[in-house]
Amino acid sequence: MVVVCSSCVLNPELLQYLEEHDKPVSGTELAKEFGVSRQVIVQDIALLRTGHVKIIATNRGYLVPPAKPSGVRRIFKCRHTDEQAEDELTCIVDLGGIVENVFVNHKIYGKIQADMNIRCRRDIKEFIAGIKSGKSTLLKNVTSDYHYHTVTAEEERILDDVEVELAKRGYLVEQKKEELEHGYSEEELNR
Repeated sequence: MVVVCSSCVLNPELLQYLEEHDKPVSGTELAKEFGVSRQVIVQDIALLRTGHVKIIATNRGYLVPPAKPSGVRRIFKCRHTDEQAEDELTCIVDLGGIVENVFVNHKIYGKIQADMNIRCRRDIKEFIAGIKSGKSTLLKNVTSDYHYHTVTAEEERILDDVEVELAKRGYLVEQKKEELEHGYSEEELNR
């Protein structure tokens, strides 16, 4: 165990530790590993982010994404009830997709995004349990249930299957030309 007292010393070691893990690591686990408080970890994460290090905060912990994402990516515009959220996410991961994030296009605030990194049914169960606990609500609720998911997969065929299945279940919403012009560029929607 490395015991440190200064964020200046912890930053590089913390970053290296996160880079060595392909799954999120909780703040509590990091605090234990480095022998510091969770608050020191939170502060160091903030310092790393100010240095333009990409660190994703999920409900399961912190994650440094791979330098180059593998596979392909597509953005889906969806709409469903709160009760259908689990089914929507399950549809995506069961077909081989990874739900990278959720975002909405709020008419006042603009784009509001939350990283998700949902890869399997266990991730979905944990996410839904967090929502059901009453700590928060689904982001889609601020925009009359309309929201977007960035989904990655190993190949285009998987994203095509996800698109077909989301449409079949009635969750997929056709993107209008004005949404592309006012909310997101073609490039951003296809990243």
